[in-house]
Amino acid sequence: MPLFILLALIIGLPLIEIYILIEVGAEIGALPTIALAILTAVIGTWLVRHQGFGLLLRVREMADRGELPALEMMDGALLIVAGLFLLLPGFLTDAVGFMLLIPLVRQLIIRRYVRVIPAHHRGSPESNPTASRMIEGEYRREDP
Repeated sequence: MPLFILLALIIGLPLIEIYILIEVGAEIGALPTIALAILTAVIGTWLVRHQGFGLLLRVREMADRGELPALEMMDGALLIVAGLFLLLPGFLTDAVGFMLLIPLVRQLIIRRYVRVIPAHHRGSPESNPTASRMIEGEYRREDP
């Protein structure tokens, strides 16, 4: 089933984008449509860059405080996806890319797929559970 969905996206998304570009081009003309597609890519790239630098500063501050910036890294990954969508020609991918530039949307996506639980410090059960965040997972150390 996931393979079918991936195949449908790979084939269907470009066809939908072409259809939308043709319809917009028929309404406003070919050159304005091309200019609009380029303009959205330029604006989107600038916004991704601007938000990316802000995210980088937050990650650095958290690392300086000794905190693990795991959720911020996921936020950064979604910013990269937004940038890729904005660079692809087409209005549908631009709409998805611009939606991913909204911090609230990214937070909702992260909360949907990641279970965040408060971390308790050893020996201090009375510590503030919201002071730090922990993402559950497993790891294994492999020596070379």
